[in-house]
Amino acid sequence: MNPTLDDWLERQPSHRLKSKRRALRFLKEAYGICVGDFANKPRTDVTMTDGGFRFHIGTPLPDLRQIASWMLTHAPRKRLLAKLIPALWKRRGREDLSMAGLLLANLEPDDIGQDPWMAFIHLLQRQESLMIVLEVAEELVRGGHPVPDDAWLEAAAEQSPHWHQYCVLFLSLRRQEVRCRPLIETAPPGGEMYERIRERLLQAEH
Repeated sequence: MNPTLDDWLERQPSHRLKSKRRALRFLKEAYGICVGDFANKPRTDVTMTDGGFRFHIGTPLPDLRQIASWMLTHAPRKRLLAKLIPALWKRRGREDLSMAGLLLANLEPDDIGQDPWMAFIHLLQRQESLMIVLEVAEELVRGGHPVPDDAWLEAAAEQSPHWHQYCVLFLSLRRQEVRCRPLIETAPPGGEMYERIRERLLQAEH
């Protein structure tokens, strides 16, 4: 736990989460609290450029989890946090995308208004960083939302080459035996991380 962030959060009133505009401002400030200096600025600049993010402050994922936990505990209305998810995705900060995934995975489906996986796919309206897609999918599984079934994945993979790649990533998070070999084999090529995942899935099927 980050003691600096912990002290800062303890001083924050819950009304900072009373509206979407206030909550977005609160989060931007919270991200900055987690980064005490500019020692990692060259790395964050490269990450922002390579990932196509609007900003990347460099907030570590454990700190983002701490912020999300505070919000889930103190928010006056959980429904507002659900409405915050598409706003965070649209703002496209590196931390925002991770935070959207954390909220999506830890809010109840009734608060979101639909199954979290369906809410996730509605966010994916453009070509996304595969790293971000995998990260959010991992959070959904960690939050107790299993990867959708084969029929769902096969239908989703037909939507576009990008969706085909996303579905291969989702398959990699299955805890039971992975099938769908044709889906994996015919997926478009990707970067080093993606191809390692694909090769692992194919070898696991032998």
